[in-house]
Amino acid sequence: MFGSSVRFSRRAALIAPLALVLGLALTPQAARAGETVVAVAANFTAAAKDIGEAFTKETGHTVKYSFGATGQLYTQITQGAPFEVFLAADDERPAKAETEGLAVPDTRFTYAVGTLVLWSTDPALIDDQGEVLKKGTFEKIAIANPATAPYGAAALETMKAMGVFESLEPKIVQGNNISQTQQFVASGSAALGFVALSQVIDDPAGSRWVIPQEMYTPIKQDAVLLKTGEASEAAKAYVEFLKSPAALEIIKRYGYGVGTPS
Repeated sequence: MFGSSVRFSRRAALIAPLALVLGLALTPQAARAGETVVAVAANFTAAAKDIGEAFTKETGHTVKYSFGATGQLYTQITQGAPFEVFLAADDERPAKAETEGLAVPDTRFTYAVGTLVLWSTDPALIDDQGEVLKKGTFEKIAIANPATAPYGAAALETMKAMGVFESLEPKIVQGNNISQTQQFVASGSAALGFVALSQVIDDPAGSRWVIPQEMYTPIKQDAVLLKTGEASEAAKAYVEFLKSPAALEIIKRYGYGVGTPS
């Protein structure tokens, strides 16, 4: 009898810590945790990854991203891609998603305002007035596809506003999205290119010119909850987290404006 009591006590001593660990693992937050799938414009890649980490730390939910050109992502959404939230590089496609019944009404908002920059890895190529565009002393200039990437459309607007588009058109190479455009410049395939400030804000090398806002239509980047995410607690939580002070601080750190521009 005495030996049995000792064995029981030892077993209880081993089980108690295990039960405590399991109890902690099954806290209300952990029990409710889910995953959401978010389509994100390529320019927002770095910021989105940081936001995703903060979101998981805050809520317990996880996020899976798919990055690409806004136009391409929207096409995938119309074809039934399983995205639950859409972070576009414009305000046109999220509004269209609402109109076409692909998004939950009254969930659309501007999560960031993009900044266009002319960038080169050559520290002596670009001055602070963009005179290099007028001189044209380079072989290739990269822009994102203006049909699918709002930053590419903004690049066209800028060149036309400066009166240099016709002279530079033969030198233009197009990236499928803003990430590929940045890669063209980084690899030397193009001497310079129009990219998002967020892509190069942490890179002190090279030279750049932040394009004056009056040269292009404000790049309002809207987010919207898609119908596929209407019943997802993780998707709804992600949309709300984008409006939080923690997310806004990350967004501003990457060179974006916040709020809706006039």
